[in-house]
Amino acid sequence: MKLQLDKNLFEIKIATNFMDRVMGFMGKTNINYGILFPKCNSVHTFFMKEEIDIIGLDNENTILFIERNCSKNKIIKINHNIKKASILELPKNTSFSLNVGDTIHFIQP
Repeated sequence: MKLQLDKNLFEIKIATNFMDRVMGFMGKTNINYGILFPKCNSVHTFFMKEEIDIIGLDNENTILFIERNCSKNKIIKINHNIKKASILELPKNTSFSLNVGDTIHFIQP
């Protein structure tokens, strides 16, 4: 799956198993792809080496919140009443063309 933002095309990996969900971008540098965490309403940035952009999505991929250039050692949580939320993590400084209320359109292969 891919995501086009401005002139950049990002590969989006889907964190479907336990290890992918736990590890995310931990320990990674030179991040050039995104990770989608389906059915997830919180993430952490412990043990991260770089800042990232974090986007909260509802079940129709409408943006609920954006945390840009999120630093390490934080916990980011979407409203706990939203059961089918997902979180998209992207490289830092890549979400500036997005706004709360926009809908993300992923490109399927």
